[in-house]
Amino acid sequence: MTIIHRSDRRRFVGGLAAAGVAGLSLPSLIRRAGAQEELAPTPACDDGDEPTPRQTEGPFFTPSSPERSLLRDEGVAGTPIVLSGVVLTRSCRSVAGALVDLWHADDAGVYDNDGFRLRGHQFTGADGRYRFETIVPGLYPGRTRHFHVKYQAPDQPVLTTQLYFPGEPDNERDGIFRPELLLAMEGNTASFVTVLDIA
Repeated sequence: MTIIHRSDRRRFVGGLAAAGVAGLSLPSLIRRAGAQEELAPTPACDDGDEPTPRQTEGPFFTPSSPERSLLRDEGVAGTPIVLSGVVLTRSCRSVAGALVDLWHADDAGVYDNDGFRLRGHQFTGADGRYRFETIVPGLYPGRTRHFHVKYQAPDQPVLTTQLYFPGEPDNERDGIFRPELLLAMEGNTASFVTVLDIA
């Protein structure tokens, strides 16, 4: 069952598009009424959409993480999860080559501040997509369950934010939590559409 807290078309369809790399499928072609040719769909968002909100980096960011998509190293306990997404501009254009840097707590709610366990980065493909294999973050006092992410399009400022899990009891008690940053969930797959503040 797909859990989607925001019902607007961009997050719903965009979330499905982002999850497509993890097994969901969308129609690959759209036929325009009266047109003879078939056209590939444009990225699913509304022109002029609001950019993804910024959030605090927190005290546990470590620069120069390794470039990798598999963060679930051998011996790391926790529930496996795939985090996938797509990075778009406000005018719904895919952002190729955008840096996506992910870090989060382990299953016990502890961050690795000495190395790069559960930390890594990658660059989006031509379609603006990225995909990490990791675990569900644990809880630590005062916070709800979350991922930390930095996004940076080529030659653009960095967007630092956090992504949250729907249905978490601590969401409403967490002073940093924002519902606009909820992940779309499908089984052990989480997805998010990131809109950067560029045209």
